[in-house]
Amino acid sequence: METLKVLIHAPTPEALHRAQSNVRNLLKLEPGAEVELVVNGPAAAIAAGIADTEILSRLVLCSNSLEKQGVSAQDGARVVPAAVQYLARQQQQGWAYIRA
Repeated sequence: METLKVLIHAPTPEALHRAQSNVRNLLKLEPGAEVELVVNGPAAAIAAGIADTEILSRLVLCSNSLEKQGVSAQDGARVVPAAVQYLARQQQQGWAYIRA
């Protein structure tokens, strides 16, 4: 069976909270899935403080959002130039998109 590839998008603090639960719940059901938590907008400042290794290893932060809020990404987090571009490119590669 083909590996499930899922982008969970969290642009707000509330969505970030839901998204972290979504990631954990999905991985319980699909342990081999590729899951990325893509964060931009107001949620980026909060996500920059995530220390949970299960989430951190899947975290993708928007550089534009971090810069706008004057926040730096933590070690271990992946940073992309623009979340919107990243989401579009990943979907082009067959990743499913879920807005938390």
